[in-house]
Amino acid sequence: MTRVEVDFGLCESNGVCMGIIPEVFHLGDDDMLTVLQPEVTPENEERIRDAVRQCPRQAISIVE
Repeated sequence: MTRVEVDFGLCESNGVCMGIIPEVFHLGDDDMLTVLQPEVTPENEERIRDAVRQCPRQAISIVE
């Protein structure tokens, strides 16, 4: 399964990814990022790749 991962050591919880694809990423009131749907599917792959590219800290990756 191809899935999205976040390096929480790098993540600044700025919410760029949530703005791109909120059904996958959620930034809580406590400023903690949560991955709601880790599986990369044909339906969400393009927007997840966009989130990976736009992450200011490059904390998001796609793994096989």
